Amino acid sequence: MAQSADPKIKRALVSVSNKEGIVEFCSSLSKDFNIEIISTGGTLNTLLEADIDAKDISSFTGFPEIMDGRVKTLHPKVHGGILSRREVDREVVKENSIEEIDLVIVNLYPFVETISKEDTTFETAIENIDIGGPSMIRSSAKNSLYVGVVVEPSDYESVLEEIRQNDGSISLNTRKRLAAKAFTHTSNYDAAISNYLNEQEGSLPEYIFGKYKLKQELRYGENPHQAASFYISSNNQDSSISNASQIQGKELSYNNIADTDAAYECVKSFSDPACVIVKHANPCGIALGKNILEAYEKAFASDETSAFGGIIAFNEALDLPTANQILDNQFVEVIIAPGINEDAQKALSAKENIRLLVTKSLGSQNQEPKLLSVNGGLLIQDNDIGTLSKENLQIVSERQPTNEEIENCLFAWKVCKFVKSNAIVYTKNYQTIGIGAGQMSRIDSAQIAASKALERGFDTHGCSMASDAFFPFRDGIDAAAKIGITSVIQPGGSMRDQEVIDAANEAGMAMLFTGMRHFRH
Repeated sequence: MAQSADPKIKRALVSVSNKEGIVEFCSSLSKDFNIEIISTGGTLNTLLEADIDAKDISSFTGFPEIMDGRVKTLHPKVHGGILSRREVDREVVKENSIEEIDLVIVNLYPFVETISKEDTTFETAIENIDIGGPSMIRSSAKNSLYVGVVVEPSDYESVLEEIRQNDGSISLNTRKRLAAKAFTHTSNYDAAISNYLNEQEGSLPEYIFGKYKLKQELRYGENPHQAASFYISSNNQDSSISNASQIQGKELSYNNIADTDAAYECVKSFSDPACVIVKHANPCGIALGKNILEAYEKAFASDETSAFGGIIAFNEALDLPTANQILDNQFVEVIIAPGINEDAQKALSAKENIRLLVTKSLGSQNQEPKLLSVNGGLLIQDNDIGTLSKENLQIVSERQPTNEEIENCLFAWKVCKFVKSNAIVYTKNYQTIGIGAGQMSRIDSAQIAASKALERGFDTHGCSMASDAFFPFRDGIDAAAKIGITSVIQPGGSMRDQEVIDAANEAGMAMLFTGMRHFRH
């Protein structure tokens, strides 16, 4: 039954975990609009300490809180008061001495925050599953014809303003909008619980629920005619693009975000000072140095042409010498680093369009599953966080590699993981000198990597080569031998492994098998 007029708010029920702004909000409800406030537990204590007149939920229901607060609002007087259809249920309300509730302000136990802590036990997680809160929110949202529900502190001010402007009421349109937000709130809460319980069992969920929250709407997607938005994981605690702070520059674009993510996840692979430059989702220059200035100079020299308009990532705080060198060398879209000193920030502010992102401490590789949309569905897989050490390597060639060759091969192998397959990477002295990415055949990638290195005047003799998957034929090895490559790292596992090994032996190359593939489609 529709209302002829917006109902005046006479009574509000308040029970919040996040107490941000609740004192100011309830103070105004009580003192400015004479709205009766009913509250629970810690929220009640907070309001009473602030000298706000509030009634204990137990005195409202005539029933005590029991089971350490597990049961306090699950009562017919609470839900009858919320769900009452003001005209239809008048007699039922009267017969059962139910007092109608017109406004519900509730947010939920911090389940996501709780499970994000490393030392959280299963028992603690379970005790942070809210039952009464979601029930009240859902009841209020269902009855939005008569009842307003507020689940986010960010809405307090606008709700108060509407009550002022609307003679003590909230409009039906606003109640409907708040109801939609309320159901989104509870559905995401339930999704977090469902995902957690499935993870405890080590099983994939039957359904994928809302785990991602809108961070920002983007101007457009990959192309101007495509709409796009940026959503972030609700419980991601890793250092990443999703929780980076932008301290300068234009709004990030869809492509900016994708490329910055690729650059930053790659640079996190290295413990020595490192720089990664990415263009169109592929690294074009990666290097290690004694400091980030040297790392940047080597990464930029890897492919100066492709670096133009690229994304630059560091694994150490950005300093003034490095910032100045970037400004002297190139146009850059985004710089991301786990910190930036004051002088460097001041220098970069001269180019106000440069997007400057600062993350928290570097941390480890992101372990969240990777999602890929396909028409009508999603592909989900574990993130590729596979690592390799000297002890894991199998030397299959007649010649043993030098220690320097092993170290450069391992560097090249880390790089290879972040290059689109088929991927071939040439390195020397912890610097990429040629990258072949995204080709339909491995020999094409090898030849592109070689041509890039030679065009830029690099001495390829004594270089290392990495391949993200096995060589199906010996042609890739033969191409590398022609330009002086002396060591190769690859997964192995081809039917023609022996043919490939023979090619390496003929060229005097050292060949190392990893037993691990790094496809990146």
